[in-house]
Amino acid sequence: MGEQPIFSTRAHVFQIDPNTKKNWVPTSKHAVTVSYFYDSTRNVYRIISLDGSKAIINSTITPNMTFTKTSQKFGQWADSRANTVYGLGFSSEHHLSKFAEKFQEFKEAARLAKEKSQEKMELTSTPSQESAGGDLQSPLTPESINGTDDERTPDVTQNSEPRAEPTQNALPFSHSSAISKHWEAELATLKGNNAKLTAALLESTANVKQWKQQLAAYQEEAERLHKRVTELECVSSQANAVHTHKTELNQTIQELEETLKEKEEEIERLKQEIDNARELQEQRDSLTQKLQEVEIRNKDLEGQLSDLEQRLEKSQNEQEAFRNNLKTLLEILDGKIFELTELRDNLAKLLECS
Repeated sequence: MGEQPIFSTRAHVFQIDPNTKKNWVPTSKHAVTVSYFYDSTRNVYRIISLDGSKAIINSTITPNMTFTKTSQKFGQWADSRANTVYGLGFSSEHHLSKFAEKFQEFKEAARLAKEKSQEKMELTSTPSQESAGGDLQSPLTPESINGTDDERTPDVTQNSEPRAEPTQNALPFSHSSAISKHWEAELATLKGNNAKLTAALLESTANVKQWKQQLAAYQEEAERLHKRVTELECVSSQANAVHTHKTELNQTIQELEETLKEKEEEIERLKQEIDNARELQEQRDSLTQKLQEVEIRNKDLEGQLSDLEQRLEKSQNEQEAFRNNLKTLLEILDGKIFELTELRDNLAKLLECS
């Protein structure tokens, strides 16, 4: 049945800068559809996002992956197989939380699927190791090769099926019969390489380093084959990609129209603010002119007040001099009155004596 989408959302896609490992580089100019896919034939979960016909996210969920919320609307996870860190910017915190819940759910499902696969491999490898010379095509568990690090050692399903983990531009569509035949030939070649690699491991543990070098070459070959399969899948998926691109363009146009409407409303609001600012400027100019007139008048009044103060001081001085003169005249008058009184008394005495 191939891969089927089980959950979709929209977000802005970013990848970590491969040079600085710090800055985010946007891989989509606008919000695109980001979907979880489930491949029932291989029992794996993947996160896939297309920008037109280009796959900007193709990440297989493994049990040791972690989705981290770095803000209310942004989350990220590291994919060591793709040698990058993906970041998603959502329109709301609710969409981010929903995506993180699905990530945890499918991560747990991938862990259970891996445990079941390892149990099957152990059951398959036990009789193969007891046979004479061993079965060169029996699967090996990651623990028997290179510890439990899932990022360094590929799973058995990856060794036995080269299409297990495409790293970029992989699209969930069925292959044509010609592609299948070509793939079977390449699969046979890979099985031969796997058999040689297994035989070398069983012969001597002292050749582990050499085996790792051969494994690295095998992984490069598998990566090259994955890219070739991806190119063939892209050719067969043009029609569906165009339809998806058209849908995304319609959604983008709708978003742009809403944004344009918001901008027009903002422009109207700014125009009103400009008109209000002009009125305030006119009022300010009028008040400034009145203030200047008041300041001029205030200066005139200050001059008049200064003159009045001088006149008042002069008047006070004149009044003080007048009072002093009046006081002197009163004293002289009192002396004269006293003299006249004495003269009257003397005249009266003379009259009485005569």
